[in-house]
Amino acid sequence: MSSILSSVLTVLFALPIFGSILVFLFGKIITKNSRRALHISLDYTTILYIISVHFLIVTIWKISLFWLIILIMIVIAMMFVLVHWKVKEEIILQKVMKGFWRFNFMLFFLVYIALTFYGVISSVVTFSFST
Repeated sequence: MSSILSSVLTVLFALPIFGSILVFLFGKIITKNSRRALHISLDYTTILYIISVHFLIVTIWKISLFWLIILIMIVIAMMFVLVHWKVKEEIILQKVMKGFWRFNFMLFFLVYIALTFYGVISSVVTFSFST
């Protein structure tokens, strides 16, 4: 049982897009609403992209920058609170957190795609010129 869970988590961290699709499909079955299922998928798979970006960085550059990822997320959260306070003149924590979390999804999804392409191209170039 432990090895099955470990294998599933490994696949989800290595390929978070499959996790997003899986959560979207389950959400669509449960809610019968594509828009709501998409929002559920974004909310629940953000953590997969954050962890995947960390592991891609470790794989490509052999260094852990998890502290930097957390620091960037804290700065983004502070910016969201500040902007929300300036615009609304009060902080509605639920709206701030939802916006912050969805922004993190977009950010880490794009970073995941960019690092994946960089890693593939870097490996191809390294392999092509190593012989």
